[in-house]
Amino acid sequence: MTEPYLTKSLLMPCPFDVAVIIPANNEETWLGRCLDSLMCQDEAAGRLQIIVSANACTDSTVDIAHRYSGCAEARGWQLSCLSSPAPGKIGALNRADSVAEAEIRVYLDADVTCEPAMIGQVRRALDSNVATYATGTLAVVRARSRLTRAYAAFWRKLPFVEGGAVGAGFFAVNRSGRARWGDFPEIISDDTFVRLNFCPAERVELPATYYWPMVEGWRNLVKVRRRQDAGVAEVYRLYPDLRVDEGKARLTLAQLIRLAIAMPVGFLVYASVTAAVRLRPAGGSWSRGR
Repeated sequence: MTEPYLTKSLLMPCPFDVAVIIPANNEETWLGRCLDSLMCQDEAAGRLQIIVSANACTDSTVDIAHRYSGCAEARGWQLSCLSSPAPGKIGALNRADSVAEAEIRVYLDADVTCEPAMIGQVRRALDSNVATYATGTLAVVRARSRLTRAYAAFWRKLPFVEGGAVGAGFFAVNRSGRARWGDFPEIISDDTFVRLNFCPAERVELPATYYWPMVEGWRNLVKVRRRQDAGVAEVYRLYPDLRVDEGKARLTLAQLIRLAIAMPVGFLVYASVTAAVRLRPAGGSWSRGR
């Protein structure tokens, strides 16, 4: 696949200000809420090109995406759905990138919802020739289970998360930033890979909030955490030069003790998940917890 973000003709004005790319695999439970939040974006968002890149869907994901095309057209936007029988998020991202026209690219998980000001703030932050990565202020959706709520509350207080610009489930780049890599590589953690293509000074956390759900229950938390750790390790192994741009604040023993005292239940849940992951690291395959 070529690099579509570089090969678009500069002589042809782009009809869109922002392209929003949503990879989706059997997301019928979540996609409608995600698209509802996009339809409610304020006028500062400009003209959106929304691309739902469905991969190996066996539920109503594709039908749900098509239902929103009229809403998008009413705002002068475009919503299209690419449907492929080939499984995999990376392929879905690359297929969508190949047809996206706007220079500003938002990559959005189908289970994420955004405040109305989100895309407009992204557009303003990325309206520059300087390579920039942007994300919103992350909020974890209130979980149904007490155990996941305890885990999420503790996780939100970790230095890496509180430091900002985490980008889990939502990140965006401008043209200069997108030119830093070609196709998305076949890796587990696309968000880590993209974030590390930018040094901390090039990463911006915007004030608008986006809402990201955690999986329910201890087993699912272990499964997803195992996958996340494996994804980060894979990026470090395959792209060692990127690690210099991590800029991740480390959790000190003193911080851990303070958090454990303040949030004993959350600490116990988080510690048990961490121990389970370290005792049996990820194997060759994984599946989502939800």
